[in-house]
Amino acid sequence: MKTRFAPSPTGPLHLGHAYSALLAHRLARDAGGTFLLRIEDIDQGRARPEWDAQIFDDLRWLGLDWPRPVLRQSDRLPAYRAALSALWDRGLLFPCTCRRRDIEAAASAPQEGAGPVHGPDGLVYPGTCRGADRRGPLPADAVLRLDMRKAAEAVGEVGFVEEGSGPGAEHGSIGVLPDTLIHQIGDVVLGRRDMGTSYHLSVVVDDAHQGITHVVRGQDLFDATAIHVLLQALLGLPTPRYHHHALIRDAAGRRLAKRDDARALATYRAEGLTPLDIYAKIAAQIPDFTV
Repeated sequence: MKTRFAPSPTGPLHLGHAYSALLAHRLARDAGGTFLLRIEDIDQGRARPEWDAQIFDDLRWLGLDWPRPVLRQSDRLPAYRAALSALWDRGLLFPCTCRRRDIEAAASAPQEGAGPVHGPDGLVYPGTCRGADRRGPLPADAVLRLDMRKAAEAVGEVGFVEEGSGPGAEHGSIGVLPDTLIHQIGDVVLGRRDMGTSYHLSVVVDDAHQGITHVVRGQDLFDATAIHVLLQALLGLPTPRYHHHALIRDAAGRRLAKRDDARALATYRAEGLTPLDIYAKIAAQIPDFTV
């Protein structure tokens, strides 16, 4: 077994991050496997050195360890470019010039029998640029979307094994039909002008590169897994098992975000809490949690 914790250095780690990292570490340890740390820093406009350093400090404080060196996505841009080129050469990508408000306007336009559909990336793309010119080499500076209909038709039904127990999560073998990919997810962005890639593409390429066998992450990413297993099928990459866990929430029931500084690990540490106190806070919401 090989698991990973893959934070972005765009803010402080909070209680939810601690749970995800500790769970991934425990699962690997109990199976005699390996736990990896990966820094997902493709968003260089938001990444900060101080947050990067804090990630390492907080995780060591929690008692975690991992092999060195740590993979950083900012060092992997050629690998993402190669994956995009492979998809482009098969006619599965198209350049998109739509702005967010263009998509919102098109998706909200009156349509017979249905309103706007929201998928893992927000509004399902209405297909405005799908007829764009796809000839020539991969564009160097463009937003690139996956032609979901062509992609789904190329691979048919895809699926994965879910081992988690987050609320609402199905358990066991889960299949994703082409119709779901086309109508409930749509033409997702795989290449961004300011990053050269996207979360969906980079996470798939890196999980395969690192030999990740079990992806441990929050239930909020469950719906995105359909995108990831589709990309794995298109790129000829292995599909790991998935473990989507319950989310740590605030007093109002909202999932934690990086803006929740009051629940940041660094804040708890400054207040004098110990790792045992953090474990207890997690266990208060996740009854079966053990370190």
